This record gives sequence, C-alpha cells and structure tokens, in this order.
Amino acid sequence: MTPRHERSVRGDDDAGDPDFPARTAPHCSGLGELDAQVARCRACPRLVAWREGVAAERRAAFREWEYWGRPVPGFGPDDAVLAVVGLAPAAHGGNRTGRMFTGDDSGDVLFAALHAAGLASQPTSTHRGDGLRLRGVRVTAPVHCAPPQNRPTPEERDTCRPWLAAEFGLLTGLRGVVVLGAFGWQAVLPVLAAAGYRLPRPRPLFGHGAHVTLPAGDGSGELHLFGCYHPSRRNVFTGRVTLPMLVEVFRRAARVTGLDPAPPASGADAPGPCPG
Repeated sequence: MTPRHERSVRGDDDAGDPDFPARTAPHCSGLGELDAQVARCRACPRLVAWREGVAAERRAAFREWEYWGRPVPGFGPDDAVLAVVGLAPAAHGGNRTGRMFTGDDSGDVLFAALHAAGLASQPTSTHRGDGLRLRGVRVTAPVHCAPPQNRPTPEERDTCRPWLAAEFGLLTGLRGVVVLGAFGWQAVLPVLAAAGYRLPRPRPLFGHGAHVTLPAGDGSGELHLFGCYHPSRRNVFTGRVTLPMLVEVFRRAARVTGLDPAPPASGADAPGPCPG
C-alpha cells in the first residue's frame, strides 16, 4: 500500500523543481508557512528516494510506526533567541517522527543537555506529541531530508540553503546560533554572510567551544556564533563529546544572548556521564 505521506506529495509537481527552495523560501511570511513548504519539498531526487525508501521498509523495531518520510521542518518557538543547527534528520529518527533530533541517539543527548541548561521542558524527545517545549530555542538543520550514510552532498546542502536563510530571517529576535559539527558550520557561514553579518577574514574555523561575534553590516546589532561537537553516536561513544560539554555550551550561549532559562532540574547543575 502506498504510504499516506507519499500519496499526499506526489501531486506537488512544483516541489520537485530543483529551484523550489530558492523560489519559495524567500516569500514565506512566517515560520508556519515555511515549515509547511519545507515538508513539501522534493528538490533533491537522491534524498527523496532514500527518505521514502526508508519510510516504506522501516526498521524492525519501528514496524508499527507510520514514518514521516518527508523533509523535517525546524522545531521551536517563533520568538527564539537561539538557533541550534545540526546536520540532517536521521533515517529512523526525524525521518520517522517528523521532528528534528527526535527519536534517535543524538536527540537523546541534545535534549538532555537543553533541559539541563534550562532551555527545554523535559530531557527526552520521543515523538511530536510528547509535550516537549523549547524555551527561546529553535532546532533546525542545513539539510531537511535524511541522507544516505548521514552524508548530504555539497549540491544538496546548497539546494536546501534557502530554507535555512529564510528561517533565520523569520527569527526576528535571533541573537545566537549554536552549530553542531563542522558540516553545519560550513553551511551556516554563507547564510550569515548573505544576511549581512560581517565575517572575519580568514573565515572562523569550527571547533568545540568556538565563539565568534559577528556584527551586522548595517550596525543594527550582532550575532553570536558558537561551535559544538555533534552528539552523534560515534562522538558520544568515543568520548569526543559528553553531556556536560554540551550543557556548558548551551549555558554559555544562553548567558551571552540574554536568554532567561528555567531553573535547572535537580542534579542538572552537575550532569552525569553522557549516555552511550
């Protein structure tokens, strides 16, 4: 049987145009409209085939799930002060649940860290109706479709870029961006440059704990860019990144951008080892 999500998008012929993101994203008047258009996108044939193939075959552990199987929009409030940018949805995570970093190992670590930093209402993210709320934070990615082997191509990244540019532009209170991993860092820099922020020369290098202040070209303010290792399964297993490391980055970003996080949950001031 053809999955319901597949039947709903096959008629969107315009969404299969490679120029669909560039043509559509700049004209979205709000994040709700942007998210709806992102979910329609079929601009990258390789990614469309992969995400829908995974959704049809499913993993045995999730056999009873009806996979989302579409591009995954960003997640978080319209008035977010801080954006968290990853890489792309996981095949059996966001591609299954329809929410960024939800239902996979990376999300388990990310949302535990955001909760410990007072920026999320709960430490877990399992499905779209689980009650999770983010405080002043929006989570997104430079590529909205799950890619094979978690490796989007440069062309796919560039095709998807207008969505990220529009998302940043619609976050009118944005004062900081935390980038998870080098791929996201390289994707975000040209978006910020095109938005009028003055990047130093040479361009800043990615690193965990990196912090760069970017003045707006029109003198209207500045944006704080933070680097953080991606909480991928590999990085967590090898100890390259731990839960306390992520919590520290988010607490620093909240402090610098003026976010007022909720009081930490009991024990969150001294988070334990990162789950492996």
